[in-house]
Amino acid sequence: MSDLPQTQGKTLPDAWDYKGRPAERSKTGGWTAAAMILGGEAMERLTTLGIAVNLVTYLTATMHLGNATSANIGVTILTISTVIPSLRPPKCAADTVPPCIPASGKQLAVLDLALYLTALGTGGLKSSVSGFGSDQFDDSDKEEKTRMTNFFSWFFFFISIGSLCAVTILVYIQDNLGREWGYGICACAIVVALVVFLSGTRRYRFKKLVGSPLTQIVAVFVAACRKRRLELPSDSSLLFNDEEGQRKKKQRLPHTRQLSFLDKAAIKDPKMASGITAVNKWYLSTLTDVEEVKLIIRMLPIWASTIMFWTVYAQMTTFSVSQATTMDRHIGSFQIPAASLTVFFVGSILLTVPIYDRIIVPTAGKVLKNPHGLTPLQRIGVGLVFSIFAMVAAAFTEVKRLKAAQSHGLANNPTAEIPLSVFWLVPQFFFVGSGEAFTYIGQLDFFLRECPKGMKTLSTGLFLSTLSLGFFVSSLLVSIVRKVNGNQRPWLADNLNQGQLYDFYWLLAILSAVNLVIYLFCAKWYVYKDKRLAEEGIELEETELSCHA
Repeated sequence: MSDLPQTQGKTLPDAWDYKGRPAERSKTGGWTAAAMILGGEAMERLTTLGIAVNLVTYLTATMHLGNATSANIGVTILTISTVIPSLRPPKCAADTVPPCIPASGKQLAVLDLALYLTALGTGGLKSSVSGFGSDQFDDSDKEEKTRMTNFFSWFFFFISIGSLCAVTILVYIQDNLGREWGYGICACAIVVALVVFLSGTRRYRFKKLVGSPLTQIVAVFVAACRKRRLELPSDSSLLFNDEEGQRKKKQRLPHTRQLSFLDKAAIKDPKMASGITAVNKWYLSTLTDVEEVKLIIRMLPIWASTIMFWTVYAQMTTFSVSQATTMDRHIGSFQIPAASLTVFFVGSILLTVPIYDRIIVPTAGKVLKNPHGLTPLQRIGVGLVFSIFAMVAAAFTEVKRLKAAQSHGLANNPTAEIPLSVFWLVPQFFFVGSGEAFTYIGQLDFFLRECPKGMKTLSTGLFLSTLSLGFFVSSLLVSIVRKVNGNQRPWLADNLNQGQLYDFYWLLAILSAVNLVIYLFCAKWYVYKDKRLAEEGIELEETELSCHA
């Protein structure tokens, strides 16, 4: 692709600065702007994971909620709730019955508000940050195009560094100095992140919008429904396509016969040969708009079949942490905080990334004839396989933990320390961490590479929604299992030593295996956008965002 004349000058044709003027290449974007974004993302990860990994122990030990309830409950308000005594129940007293008083409705309301506000802020940030970061690089310039690819490597690296600090330093502070100190640091970190982010305002590039993706999708469906009784022409060239008007802001896409019902949105109705209604998007869509909507729909099976991985991931910050609280966590005289076991989870991520780059990429390049190693869908597939291994390992470890509790007569004591090393939990953390290194980068690469031009935020939102839906599915499964089991030998007991958590892990392993089969069918059916364009002889106008982190 040859460089556009405008990009060879001082300003960019498709980006503005903070004052709405054409962005100057030398004064905007690049690594200076990207660094501000990366710093904010690292602080966000530190905060959210610092809350998440120790949340179950806070809900059980401080708010006196059961294990299953705690697994189902996202900073300033959270900090306040840990400082003000009236916003948490009194400490457990051995001379009262029951010894622990659960949190009241008002106390839980404050906690829920804090958690939901945290989740809302995190969702808003994560749905935009990766796309906004990539906007700081001009994909029509070869040097900046290379830097854009490197940005995603650093993006995942900073996420991992933030996670590492959260599960080590922050968790230690929460457990030894107090929750108010730990959550107070989280609040300060977010304030610092905001200041850093805002300080880069003058350096940021803001891409010109091509319209709301959601509005476009709804408009195509509405137009197709309104003309559902019309016959499609045998020649797709007879469908409406404003080539001149969209040439500079849209990637031309070839017509496909899949989802042909949507093609009716581009039928030029003879009764509307002229007038304003001829360009009414709610009655007439361009063929390019239709094909972009089809492209998003084709991504949905991949989207749906990756949710299960994050359901497994959710167990690492809920039940796996609960397991750790009952086990021997000593290294000499030092006791590892239960939530800090996720350091093995983060460590496996940091270990997997260089192994992939140095070993897997060269090997896969020779075997699969792909210089980039594994394709995005292949990377996601590897991550799904690791999630199955994680649940199998978790089930076996839980069986061993229960046998140790029973053999030492500790089954009836939920707070007793079972003489079994907590390091038996390392395999399940390792497999999920390695799986995330493959799945996260594979998903980010896939959704940003395959999304239509101008729909980065929507595509990133689709990717991130798999994370939130994974936690939702986890909560749903917990609720269903509790209702089905009842109180007779429940799988998810408040006292883990009297439950059958291993059966819940086996259930997740089976569901993950079934999901993997479905995913493989979806991945085999999917055809990459650049391949479809190449088959039609159309040059890809926008860069492929391959994340070789």
